[in-house]
Amino acid sequence: MADAVLSPPVRPEPVEGGRGGRAFDRVRPSGLLRTNTVLLLGPAALLLGALGFQHIGHLAPCEMCLWQRWPHLTALVLAVIAFAAPPALRRVLLIIAAGGVLTSAAIGAYHVGVEQHWWTGPTHCTPVMGMGGDFLASMVSAPLVRCDVAAWSLVGISIAGWNAIVSATIGLFAFTRLVRA
Repeated sequence: MADAVLSPPVRPEPVEGGRGGRAFDRVRPSGLLRTNTVLLLGPAALLLGALGFQHIGHLAPCEMCLWQRWPHLTALVLAVIAFAAPPALRRVLLIIAAGGVLTSAAIGAYHVGVEQHWWTGPTHCTPVMGMGGDFLASMVSAPLVRCDVAAWSLVGISIAGWNAIVSATIGLFAFTRLVRA
């Protein structure tokens, strides 16, 4: 009993790959677990929010809205797989997942530009109505949900804008935690 009280505290072993043989500043397995959790819960919350707007709020998504969901779904699947992976593979999976979340942010930012008419979007998503004989045909072939019209906004920021902001925050947070030396 006395030996246990007098023994020096055990110092944790450094994580491999640090500067000068010490890597206490690297993301440890517990840090990977936190980042893994962020990359699981963040995309899950954004996808649930999008599905809530669609099915509860009855706001049909445009094609670009759907494009923003695929990287989140990919990040979500990778984050689930990463929980069971060894730390080295987990780190790689999480870097790819963070890249997916950042990809959704980029698509969201592009979508905001289309909504604000800073640039044109894909022609099958943002119709250009022509005058003349093709006017009626262009009206009939126009998509029901246009990408260049924001269906909803909060404080002047559309759903695509909020996705870009939140996704960029989650992705940059996770990415910087994973790649810092």
